[in-house]
Amino acid sequence: QVQLVESGGGLVQAGGSLRLSCAASGRTFSGYGKGWFRQAPGKEREFVAAVTWNGDTTYYADSVKGRFTISTDNAKDTVSLQMNSLKPEDTAVYYCAANPVGSPTNPYRYNYWGQGTQVTVSS
Repeated sequence: QVQLVESGGGLVQAGGSLRLSCAASGRTFSGYGKGWFRQAPGKEREFVAAVTWNGDTTYYADSVKGRFTISTDNAKDTVSLQMNSLKPEDTAVYYCAANPVGSPTNPYRYNYWGQGTQVTVSS
């Protein structure tokens, strides 16, 4: 069983940056594809970004393309999300996930999830 733990969330002003990290414990997740999702109050969980296990291919939601960057470090068994030019609409709980079966943009395809980290962007 893989346990995922996110870190790096917080409060930031619009236009600022944050870097989220997700580390695995219990078992390595270096061989898995990984993704980041977010969920705002009253909304469904939505796809943010995903990366293949070796980092060769990345996927982004249109709303974050050009502002967010996902990366994976298999030596450290981590996946990160660099978020720049943050907007108030980016406010949500951010979750990392691993081992998608099928589409990496579909949250229902992931087997492992972290507990989430809050990101709040003030205007």
